[in-house]
Amino acid sequence: MIGQPRSNGSTLLKQLSPQDFLTLGVQQIAYIRPVMVNGVVAYSINAADGTQLAIHNDQNEAMALTRQNELQPLTLQ
Repeated sequence: MIGQPRSNGSTLLKQLSPQDFLTLGVQQIAYIRPVMVNGVVAYSINAADGTQLAIHNDQNEAMALTRQNELQPLTLQ
């Protein structure tokens, strides 16, 4: 808007309460990370808050499954 200072993302994040920060991205982002299941590498799909949603044996298929559920996948190593 005219006459109002522009906010950048950093300023907006600093204004979030701790609870709001914890829920940031929960409905849009899932992260995929390798885990060991019975001695075999698998890929855990987790909500932004850390809740495990699924485990898949193939990273690419885990990412596709995440997108099919309208979440943006992020990978962690």
